[in-house]
Amino acid sequence: MTKHVYLDSAATTLVSKEVVEAMTQSLSEVYGNPSSTHHFGRIAKGQLEDSRRNVAAAIGAKPNQICFTSCGTESNNMVLRKSVEQLGVERILTTAIEHPSVYQTLKELSQKIEVVYLPICPKGSVLVDQLEQILKSSPKKALVSVMHANNEIGTLNDIEAICNIAHKNGAIVHSDMVQTVGHLVIDVATLGIDFIVASAHKFHGPKGIGFLYSKQSNAVGAYISGGSQERGMRSGTEGLASIVGLSVAIQNATRHIHEDLKYVDELRHFMAKKLTEKIPNIEIITPLDKSLYTVLSVGFPTTMSNDMLPFQLDMKGVACSSGSACSSGANKGSHVLEAINYPKDRKVIRFSFSKYNTKEEIEYAVNQIESLYIEMHQKMPQ
Repeated sequence: MTKHVYLDSAATTLVSKEVVEAMTQSLSEVYGNPSSTHHFGRIAKGQLEDSRRNVAAAIGAKPNQICFTSCGTESNNMVLRKSVEQLGVERILTTAIEHPSVYQTLKELSQKIEVVYLPICPKGSVLVDQLEQILKSSPKKALVSVMHANNEIGTLNDIEAICNIAHKNGAIVHSDMVQTVGHLVIDVATLGIDFIVASAHKFHGPKGIGFLYSKQSNAVGAYISGGSQERGMRSGTEGLASIVGLSVAIQNATRHIHEDLKYVDELRHFMAKKLTEKIPNIEIITPLDKSLYTVLSVGFPTTMSNDMLPFQLDMKGVACSSGSACSSGANKGSHVLEAINYPKDRKVIRFSFSKYNTKEEIEYAVNQIESLYIEMHQKMPQ
C-alpha cells in the first residue's frame, strides 16, 4: 500500500486539533449574531473581539487595525482597488512575480492608473536600491505593493527597507504576507507598513478566513457593502467560528515560532541535500540562505521534465505542487518562472513543509523521487 506524504503546505496546511476544538465549541455554544444586542449576541461579540485582540497582538498591531475577511485574495483586492478609488492612488509599483490576486488585479487596474514593475534580481527579490529613483520619477500619488515571500520560489523581500524608502517619498506600502504571517516574526509597528494581508489556512487554521491589517483604521472603505460590520469596512455577518479558528491558529503559530523555524528549515535543507545527491542535474531554485524556510522550489532535469511529473509523484505518494495552487490546472506557464527567466525545458516542482512533517517523511519522499528517476531512465531509448 502506497504511503502518502504531504509536502504542499504552501498551498494549504493541516488544521490543528486545537483549532478544530475551538471552532467546534464556538459553533455549538456561541451561536448568537455578534450584531445582536441581547445576551446571546453579546457573548458572540465578546468572542469576536477577543479573537481580534489575539490576532492584533500576534503581529504587534492594535485591535481596531484588524479587519476580518474571507481570504488573502479578497484582502489584496480590497487594498488595491480601494486605494485607487478612495485614497487617490494614481501609480502602483509592484513586481512581475506577485500572487495572482495582486498580479491579475493590477492588470485590470492598469486600464485606469499607471502600473510600474520594479526590477528584481535573478532569484526574484526587489532591487531596493533602485526603488527611490523610480518613486522620484513621477509626482503621482503612489502605492508600493510587494509580497513578503514569493509563494512559488520562496524568495524574501526586505519589507522594512521598502517601507522606509516609500514613506520618505510619500508613498504607501501594501504587502501580501499570506506566506509569512504565522511563520516569521511580524511586527507591523517596527515595519511601519500601511497594509498587510494574511490567510488562516497557511498557518494551520481554517480555509475561508483571513484578515487585513490597516495602519490607519478605516483607511479604505467598504469593499462589500450592505451593513456596518467590521467598522463599515466589510459588510456581512461575521463567520465567528472561523475567526476563532484563525485566532487560535495564529497564537499557536507564533508561540513557538523560533523552534518551528529551526526544525522546518532543517527538514528543507535535508531534502535539498538528498535530492542533489540522488538526482543528477537537479537544480535547487529557492535561495536557501535568503528565503522562506517552508518552501523548496526544484528544477528537475530535462529527462524527467514533463507535464505529468506532479501526477507521477502523486502516484508515488508524494503530494507537491507545480506552480502555485491558485493557478494549477490552468494550463498556463508560471508568470513567476517567466519573470526570472527560468529555462522552459525544466519542470519545476514546489515542495513545502510544516512543523507536522518528519525527517522520515522527507526520506521516503526522496526515495520515491529517486525510484521515479530510475524508472524513467530505464524507459529511455539507449
